[in-house]
Amino acid sequence: MRAITLAILLGTTATGAGLTPAAAQDRPDQKAFFEVYKELVETNTTLSSGSCTQAAAQIGARLKAAGYADADLTYFSVPDHPKEGGLVAILKGSNPRAKPMLLMAHIDVVEAKREDWTRDPFKLVEDGGYYYARGSTDDKAQAAIWSDAMIRFKTGGYHPKRTIKLALTCGEETTFAFNGAEWLAKNKPELIAAEFALNEGGGGLLTEEGERKTLFLQVGEKAAQNFTLLATNPGGHSSQPTPDNAIYQLSDALKAVQGYEFPIRFTDTTRAFFAGNAAAQPGPTGDAIKRLIADPSDAAANAVVSANKTYHSMLRTTCVATLLNAGHAENALPQRATANVNCRIFPGETVDATLAKLKELAGPKVTVTANQPVRPTAVPPTLDPKILNPAKAVAAKHFPGTAILPLMSTGATDGIFFEAIGIPVYGVPGLFIGSDINRAHGLNERMNVKSLYDGRDYLFDVVKAYAG
Repeated sequence: MRAITLAILLGTTATGAGLTPAAAQDRPDQKAFFEVYKELVETNTTLSSGSCTQAAAQIGARLKAAGYADADLTYFSVPDHPKEGGLVAILKGSNPRAKPMLLMAHIDVVEAKREDWTRDPFKLVEDGGYYYARGSTDDKAQAAIWSDAMIRFKTGGYHPKRTIKLALTCGEETTFAFNGAEWLAKNKPELIAAEFALNEGGGGLLTEEGERKTLFLQVGEKAAQNFTLLATNPGGHSSQPTPDNAIYQLSDALKAVQGYEFPIRFTDTTRAFFAGNAAAQPGPTGDAIKRLIADPSDAAANAVVSANKTYHSMLRTTCVATLLNAGHAENALPQRATANVNCRIFPGETVDATLAKLKELAGPKVTVTANQPVRPTAVPPTLDPKILNPAKAVAAKHFPGTAILPLMSTGATDGIFFEAIGIPVYGVPGLFIGSDINRAHGLNERMNVKSLYDGRDYLFDVVKAYAG
């Protein structure tokens, strides 16, 4: 749930009811969901030693037991990545004129070493009102909720007006892994064709006291792209240094990148987001936000707003050095120096244009290349009332008094691959997390028990609202 990282520093003030630690859930439907969630979380799907293919098959078996026909379930993988497969499931709608909707989630997880964790990362444990395990939040909570909803729709005899599709994919967490969402977009676009998709990236933020603070509907994201900066030199003996030094050349290029600010941009989403935050923040920051919306070239307003690192990243493309490698011996002049620069490219801006700017900044003595894989240009979805209004209406029932803001993620999800083929992707609200992002990607990842079950109820109802 990458977009939730944006919520940590937001200054919104709308709050709703509090959350308290919860005991095990007792409703029969909740117990059935727990079995889906537990099995999925406890199935290792890391790239190094796990299998998304196994996890997808287990979900598929549950869907078939619920009444789905073989024709409704499509498993996919490629020969050179047999353990990185996925699943597409389809519940047909009654109205052929209504375009399908797509529920998407990735089932792969970040690596987790047992010796580093307090508990076994692939054993779901409830403790103090939380479920602990790798993937308990990112993204198996949502994958389990979507899978459970599809099971409940079938067993409950629900007949949606629009077809509901479910895509569970692998490869989101690792750049060079086989990416199931990208593969589907390129090879099976008709299988996942939809009017819109619901994905990770939204959610809700809890205060330190456990109160619901704000809900977020992700509408758009940046494109993540890595670039390599390379300086080369014949080198020589370190006892006779020369000004022409690969490390210094690379350092100069990186300082130029550090000192450059990409221009401020707004989408409809970020404009609405900042307007909502300006209204909630009286004082210098709120005033500066209003001035910046009116005039993006206002340097003084930019200085105030961009002091918040989240706001800074939401306003522009950002590029930052993340890896360095240089030299071959302690007593030799460097023959080669390289750096990785990670860019988060604002929607509508391209990899090629970002590459051209980095080349300009690096100068003629340093080469700059875009690393594979090259991700598509981020396409911002519209603030479509058909998406926003049902999300708000259902939230008013489940989370009364809690505001919803549209949010553009400064991170990246697999939604970018579906957006590239014309499917707008929205990160749904519903699952509230703490300011520690539920420790996703880190040690002792966890999910608030009550938040999980409340979010499940919300998302079940919101899918039905969209599906008719």
